[in-house]
Amino acid sequence: MERPSRKVALISGSSAGLGEAAARALARRGFDLFLGGRDLDRLAGLQADLQRAHPDRLFSTYSFDVRRPAEVDAAVAECRRRFPRLDLLVTSAGVGVMDFLDRLDPALGVVSQIETNLTGTILLVRAVLPWMMTQRSGTIVLIGSLAGRVATPTYSIYAATKFGLAGFADALRREVGIWGIRVSLLLPGAVDTALGAESVARRRSGFRTPRRWVLRAEQVGEAVAELAERPRRVRVVPGWMRPLLWLAGALPGVVDRITERAFVRVERADDLARADSAAGRDSPKRP
Repeated sequence: MERPSRKVALISGSSAGLGEAAARALARRGFDLFLGGRDLDRLAGLQADLQRAHPDRLFSTYSFDVRRPAEVDAAVAECRRRFPRLDLLVTSAGVGVMDFLDRLDPALGVVSQIETNLTGTILLVRAVLPWMMTQRSGTIVLIGSLAGRVATPTYSIYAATKFGLAGFADALRREVGIWGIRVSLLLPGAVDTALGAESVARRRSGFRTPRRWVLRAEQVGEAVAELAERPRRVRVVPGWMRPLLWLAGALPGVVDRITERAFVRVERADDLARADSAAGRDSPKRP
């Protein structure tokens, strides 16, 4: 233990993107931070930035991969060694590989995505629970996605992980409330991070989320910090997306038709043409 702390947060995936943004927002609110991620150089850079901005706070880094249970357990053990308590866990480690299912690489596009976004989150939460249960306090902020409410083409595996995370959040919240532990699920819309950017750039339809709808990572970081101070079951960011989520849930058939005609048929036009051509060659000739 290096020194007592008023508030401590452990953040996974904090070497970039939403995890980094959450770290900066929490540091401004007086948290000491245990910064986890796979890129130790980026973690060291973030630690140096935070230490310059907040010289009275304690920022520690630790490289670990949430897909590996032994590394997750070692990271939490190291956090316990350095800090006397844990007030907040933020699970922001995640990857996004977006493409049609038949094109996804089984290892990178399916297995790794599930292991990082869903299994890794569960393993990390499981590792910190005994600590928080002993304290009889703590807040867990799970970073999900609007893809965990509305699943769209090319997001099949990513959406599966985020739908799974929503179910996990509900069950976990009901399990741990008796220990004084709060669980919040944050559902941001499109964010200006590198997540899925490569697959979006390949779209022949040219479809993009309208720029005015795209969140800055800092906005999501602030939402994490607000949930740390005032936990709630679910928070959608931006809030005005809630009616659209309700509409998509109420009219799934309409959503199916729109996405098929406006997106899927355009994106897969070449594939459809090749399939039709092959079927024509292979089909027996009629007299």
